[in-house]
Amino acid sequence: MAKIVPLFSGSNGNSYYIGSSGEGVLIDAGRSCKQLENALELNDITVSSIGAIFVTHEHSDHCSGLRVFAKKHNIKIYASKGTLEAMEEKKYISPENFCDVIEEKIAVGNMQIVRCDTPHDAKESCCFQVTTPDGRKATVATDMGVMTENVRELICSSNLAVVESNHDIKMLKYGCYPPNVKSRILSDRGHLCNDACAEELADFIRCGNYRIMLGHISENNNTPELALNTSLSILSECGMKRNLDFTLDTVPSETQGKSIVF
Repeated sequence: MAKIVPLFSGSNGNSYYIGSSGEGVLIDAGRSCKQLENALELNDITVSSIGAIFVTHEHSDHCSGLRVFAKKHNIKIYASKGTLEAMEEKKYISPENFCDVIEEKIAVGNMQIVRCDTPHDAKESCCFQVTTPDGRKATVATDMGVMTENVRELICSSNLAVVESNHDIKMLKYGCYPPNVKSRILSDRGHLCNDACAEELADFIRCGNYRIMLGHISENNNTPELALNTSLSILSECGMKRNLDFTLDTVPSETQGKSIVF
């Protein structure tokens, strides 16, 4: 039975388990080794079931716990060539870690993982789609300034997708962040705002992806309720009804001991 378990999401750390009860992978490891271990235990996931860790990019909220966690549990790390180089420069990985480049796709156990590049202010960022042992597909697509056609195609071919709904533009513009940070977030290599995310969802649903989760929600420039209501409003205008035509939820910033079967 395929499941996704959001362990952490947001600017304070990101990590997702995708797979089955006995076999899976982690997407990102953006919390400490101990925090990752505790979150996995809370969700009844054994570390030995993790076949590999796939890292989207080198920002600390996606890889801060990677070096220690992967070394302690002897887990292989995959990322783009640019991401591996950047993580090595920033000491998020060391020569003691077992790392390899993922070019387009790779098999890990009975799963297949596909990489798709994303526009973000990192060296070579990407998102991943995981096909579980029973053939179900889940995509985690966050940290991108604009939605690209390649990412759209990956999400449309999935059974479930985590899509970034990072910030409300007004909250960001009138918030406490310095001007250079605001400009970075709003740029084409920043993060997707609520409106930009919401505008994409109807097409995903029409393609057959009926299970969508809104992730990487900013704690300072957004709220889960605002992100959810923005998407629900636009989907309602398209004549789509929640829990009839689609399911839509927000990803909690901290694991709540809940896995999502898809």
